[in-house]
Amino acid sequence: MEMNPLLSEPNTPFQTPAFDRIRTEHYIPALKEAIREASERIDEIASNPASPTFQNTVEALEFAGLDVSRISSLFFNLNSACTDAEMQQAAMEISPLLAEYSDDITLNEALFARIDMLYRQRGELGLNEEQARLLEETYRGFVRNGAALSEGDKERFRQINKELSNLSLQFEQNLLAATNAYFLHLTDTAQLRGLPGFVVDMGREEAAARNLEGWVYTLQAPSYAPFLKFSADRSLRERIWRAYNSRCFAEGPADNRAIVKRLVELRIEKARLLGYRAYSDYVLENRMAGTTEAVRAFLDTLLSRSLPFARAEVAEVQAYADRCGAGYELMPWDFSYYSEKLKDEKYALNDQLLKPYFKLENVREGVFLLAEKLYGLRLVENGSIPVYHPDVRAYEVYDRDGRFLAVLYLDFFPRESKNGGAWMTTYREQYKQDGKEYRPFVSVVCNFTKPSGEEPSLLTFYEVTTFLHEFGHALHGIFAEGTYPSLTGTNVTRDFVELPSQSMENWALEKDFLALWAKHYRTGEVIPDTLVDRIVEARNFLSGYQSVRQLGFGMTDMAWHSLDKMTELDVDAFERAVLRPTRLMPETDGTNFSVSFAHIFAGGYMAGYYGYKWAEVLEADAFSEFKRTGIFNTETASRFRETILSQGNRAPAMDLYVRFMGREPKTDALFDKLGLTVDRQ
Repeated sequence: MEMNPLLSEPNTPFQTPAFDRIRTEHYIPALKEAIREASERIDEIASNPASPTFQNTVEALEFAGLDVSRISSLFFNLNSACTDAEMQQAAMEISPLLAEYSDDITLNEALFARIDMLYRQRGELGLNEEQARLLEETYRGFVRNGAALSEGDKERFRQINKELSNLSLQFEQNLLAATNAYFLHLTDTAQLRGLPGFVVDMGREEAAARNLEGWVYTLQAPSYAPFLKFSADRSLRERIWRAYNSRCFAEGPADNRAIVKRLVELRIEKARLLGYRAYSDYVLENRMAGTTEAVRAFLDTLLSRSLPFARAEVAEVQAYADRCGAGYELMPWDFSYYSEKLKDEKYALNDQLLKPYFKLENVREGVFLLAEKLYGLRLVENGSIPVYHPDVRAYEVYDRDGRFLAVLYLDFFPRESKNGGAWMTTYREQYKQDGKEYRPFVSVVCNFTKPSGEEPSLLTFYEVTTFLHEFGHALHGIFAEGTYPSLTGTNVTRDFVELPSQSMENWALEKDFLALWAKHYRTGEVIPDTLVDRIVEARNFLSGYQSVRQLGFGMTDMAWHSLDKMTELDVDAFERAVLRPTRLMPETDGTNFSVSFAHIFAGGYMAGYYGYKWAEVLEADAFSEFKRTGIFNTETASRFRETILSQGNRAPAMDLYVRFMGREPKTDALFDKLGLTVDRQ
């Protein structure tokens, strides 16, 4: 009988996951065995007759469940990037197993007693900064996960966590099913009015893949977004917009309304058990922002600053549509279409003009080149590293001195087995154990425009910035340095984790960077300076509108998670009331955002979506240092690496930021960057 590949050391380069051997049937037995072994180790720690020390308790606990973390990371990463019905079914069994395992640790009274004793004596233990941080975070984690509760409350806490885990998983599965269930099938060439060639080709290839005549457009971003942006058929724009914005908002197996309410209800109960008024208070206690009130004040300040600009921008687009003979008040399905035309008129700039300079392979090499110029990185593709799908490429990453740093997986194209959006994740964190260092396995997953017909994959400018964003997260993982896996890489607070990623986006607007690699895929012509100037000029086009839209997401998140009790509320009415202060266009019946808001109901951003705007303040301020010293300045990059990228959670986030900038962040840089200043009004 074949050995379960998840329970044996893989015979692969760098001991990367043996994706070529792992099958869905392997996960559950492997995870059960890993949990059994980890539980035995943890029982030994808890029952150790020797007095607790940092080494025999906190450090031992940190490494006790490495195999559980490894196997569960593999499973859930693939369940997001390359799933099927069998994996989704397995997830419904694995998720409660992990919830129970986690609760068995944090609710273990004897184990917590040892950690509590060490925490009370922490000033006398002679710990270094990293050890002290691990002790602090371990103690805090136990308390925040119910260790101090009564026995009766501990049992209820277990039940809540198990149900939360299952519901979040069901939310995600419903969203994927609803996204895949819809497609717009066109058979008349008249229905293609306004669509550029690459969008027509995309639709034809999608139809052919489904054995259909004509053209097919889906709710995947590379298909949905350009159709809305270019289609001159208003009725079709409305149809696909409504389909996208009504996902999981109708009676049927994919309806997420009851799940949203139950998730919120359980999170309130969990927070109240732990002594907090609301779930947001529980979450934010452990964030840079600190409190619910601080986040609300932050969002309100940005909203009041952004709204006048946003309203003026919407009025400008409406006036343009009127000049074009629209003859109607703009609705959400109209805005992308007319704003794209207005942008082209004002700046002679559109996706069709830019895409030929952004061939995916060139963009990838440009991003790699930036990593080399800033940090001395060298990335080498290795085709012998097993991958989980033919689209995926694996790269070895080396430091300036030739030291091996990481394996990087890149997975670019949409498919029905993959969730929408873009993300970075890890298959293994960086850590050190028994005198040996284990370097990370990092993955970047996107949903970019596929090659079409004779044309290669040509990215939109938005997709270029998305790649830079996710690569910034990847650098955070690649540069990880430390001993303990729970403190390294991107294991930082949610309102700090976006700083490295959003910082990287800034280079997309830098002429000196683009000139190195942005070449026309047919002629080889370097992107003209005049075109880059227009990109820079247009960077704040609709910046007020985009700011208000993003703030609306953050306000929706905070509204759900600052509730202190659950009443018989209506999901739609609740969301509409929350978003009314941000409303820039007429409301539309039959659509709802909350039921597809995966970041907060299936991801880790509950009471934390504001962090994207929070990180905008940090990144705009931090990038000003690169602008001051030079965008390729290796000394500045080295400081950013040493104080931010390599540190993980070895110190509080604000401390790390101050180490880089020499002071706390200022908001002025963000408003200047977005053009939300008095002189623009």
